[in-house]
Amino acid sequence: MKAPTFKGDATEFAGKRVFVSGGTKGAGEAMVRRLAEAGAEVITAARTAPADAALPARFIAADLTTAEGTGVVARVLREECGGVDVLIHNLGGSHAPGGGFAALTDDLWLEELNLNLLAAVRLDRALVPDMVARGSGVVIHISSIQRQLPLPESTTAYAAAKAALTTYSKALSKELGPKGVRVTSVSPGWIYTTAAEAMVQRLAENGGTDEETARQGILSALGGIPIGRPAWPWEVAELVAFLASDRAAAIHGAEYVIDGGTIPTL
Repeated sequence: MKAPTFKGDATEFAGKRVFVSGGTKGAGEAMVRRLAEAGAEVITAARTAPADAALPARFIAADLTTAEGTGVVARVLREECGGVDVLIHNLGGSHAPGGGFAALTDDLWLEELNLNLLAAVRLDRALVPDMVARGSGVVIHISSIQRQLPLPESTTAYAAAKAALTTYSKALSKELGPKGVRVTSVSPGWIYTTAAEAMVQRLAENGGTDEETARQGILSALGGIPIGRPAWPWEVAELVAFLASDRAAAIHGAEYVIDGGTIPTL
């Protein structure tokens, strides 16, 4: 499904410097496009350049799962961009194999933690002090409903890292709110991205089955999605754009779930 034509305020983020980690594909790419359409100066970073050369963002080549990579990004943002006004931590994913907890080696655990937790922690530590000094800024952490509904066959380490990210985000909000910096988190359910399709393929291969069976297995493990489908990347981007805007000036320290009703409880 193609994203609808943008009909919002094309100047809402004018003059705002926005960094989106992992903004070259999937929901991150949708965030980049949505914020750029609203007038933001958008910067993103990933290990490889975006496939679409027309992506409306400045690109920094860096591996954000390493301290060295986050250092490179932080230096560029501080020295060449003068800092950022909005910091969106979208980077994340699960690369662990199927097989449950016993298949998770120390190296796999560290890979998932660096990708889903420590990349955000390091960038916050490098960039948020400038927001505090200015007395303004927005930080948004993209977590996951798997912090509540982990899939033990394949995403135990990912779910644990996202749970840690959500807790960290809440703690950060308590510290930064009185200093003028808003912090929120967004927990998507299943988003229909290329990464989601890759996970389906990996589960099918590891389980010796076909992709449709693997896809239905994910839906069953999640308990189903009441609206009957995953979220589209642009839907997540729309929520993030609202939370980053002045329209959400009184929203702080909260987690917003966008999962089509997957979580069955309050």
